[in-house]
Amino acid sequence: MGLRIFFILLFVIAIGCIHVNARSLTSDSMVTEMDSKVPSEVSIEVSRKEEVCTLCQDFTTQVTHYLADNKTKAEIVGILHLACSCLHSFKHQCKLVVDYYAPLFFTEIATVQPELFCKKINLCNDMTSVRLSKIDNPCTLCHRVVGEVLTKLQDPDTELEVIEVLLKSCNKIEHFVQECKKLVFEFGPLILTNAEKFLETTDICVATHVCRGSREAATLKELLISSA
Repeated sequence: MGLRIFFILLFVIAIGCIHVNARSLTSDSMVTEMDSKVPSEVSIEVSRKEEVCTLCQDFTTQVTHYLADNKTKAEIVGILHLACSCLHSFKHQCKLVVDYYAPLFFTEIATVQPELFCKKINLCNDMTSVRLSKIDNPCTLCHRVVGEVLTKLQDPDTELEVIEVLLKSCNKIEHFVQECKKLVFEFGPLILTNAEKFLETTDICVATHVCRGSREAATLKELLISSA
């Protein structure tokens, strides 16, 4: 779990780096309306916990399949290297961590079982989740998940929980424990704040190609390059 948390932190740093340094990201090409085709029954508060559980399982399944592609792996490593460039004094060590642990990270991700993973992070309870109004559209699913993430980020208690989890995860990263904790303390609160603002002003689902956007919509990697 430690490797996953560390690489997620780096990816969020990439997002934060874009928000802090990039040109205005509130243009029409990046900000889009939520998918209007979301089934109306989804909005019915029948069982919110089961709904979130279903979202987690579906999205985790899609992510693991996506990360299994070699081209995707190369793109992610490239994005993480660019994120490291935003860390200045930690830049060189950050790239060493990425190069050393990336293969292990992808191997670990490949073993993830969506049902067990979602239970482990407390998004699913012990009962079998009832898959109400299953959403097959990846774009809709992505927007739903981003909405859930934003709700979490707006909760003050979430920041403390995330920082605590990140610090504990640092203990599992051999040879880079102190560097990891320094990274969390220096960038954690700022990155979480910037991540919230970024998700509010940017259609991350278009930037990551989960949803189709206009030709002008830039990828995360392109945005990072422009902000470097």
